[in-house]
Amino acid sequence: MQRTTIVVLKVLIAGLLALLLVCQIFVVPAVAAQSAVRYAEIAYFEIPGTIVGILFLLCVQVVLVCVWRLLSLVREDSIFSDSAFPDVDVSLAAVVFATLLVLIALVALSFTGFMTPSITLLLLLGVVVGAGLSLLIVVLRGLLRKASRLEADLAEVV
Repeated sequence: MQRTTIVVLKVLIAGLLALLLVCQIFVVPAVAAQSAVRYAEIAYFEIPGTIVGILFLLCVQVVLVCVWRLLSLVREDSIFSDSAFPDVDVSLAAVVFATLLVLIALVALSFTGFMTPSITLLLLLGVVVGAGLSLLIVVLRGLLRKASRLEADLAEVV
């Protein structure tokens, strides 16, 4: 991968991390507070909703940091080493945790009777996408493991 591509990707990741931090600090609490005022019958979800929203965005940030680290390994031409696996594992854990947060939100809001079809569909879509991403990361991890073994075998031959 070209050095320019890696630098551009890292700049984009840095921008996304900053934007997500702003959302965690200002946007999520403001939206939760406005929703508590607008929908008084579920105002008790303001604090739990804020916590879930912040944790969800934290999971996204964790994945972005792991991608940053993996890009550094690509630049150093050591992506097919054992040092890549912790970042892949942490990414998988963050995606699974984020998916569980969405599932918890779906279940919690279902018990309120306040669910609209669009919110239900959105949360179900979040669970399906999260499960799909988790499975994709598992498959990619297996491919990384196989490529790492092949590179090690090739290094022994040469």
